[in-house]
Amino acid sequence: MNTKLHAVTDARGRPLRFFMTAGQVSDYTGAAALLRSLPAAEWLIADRGYDADWFRDALKDKGIRPCIPGRKSRGKAIRYDKRRYKRRNRIEIMFGRLKDWRRIATRYDRCAKTFLSAVALAATVLFWL
Repeated sequence: MNTKLHAVTDARGRPLRFFMTAGQVSDYTGAAALLRSLPAAEWLIADRGYDADWFRDALKDKGIRPCIPGRKSRGKAIRYDKRRYKRRNRIEIMFGRLKDWRRIATRYDRCAKTFLSAVALAATVLFWL
């Protein structure tokens, strides 16, 4: 099972939303799925996999400022707040803490629905209880 997990976290790095896609699917699919359920925020910090003009425009329409570096293949460089972007490590730390649960780190579950349920359970226990 090759899957990719997308997450929205709060400013403290606690997960709010998850979305899972097939591993070979572009990050744009996860971005589009999570866009409708984004909470009110001033900034959205994401890695360069989410760099798309339509995504930036959609964020601006919601009143959210994007802090996303441009893709290497982009012709014109995109300006972003490098100091703010360093806070993205909170998301990586959140994924690392989830992987402390062996079931998640090894992707033990074959069924995608069961795996996502295990991720939600681990996130609830680790970050919200």
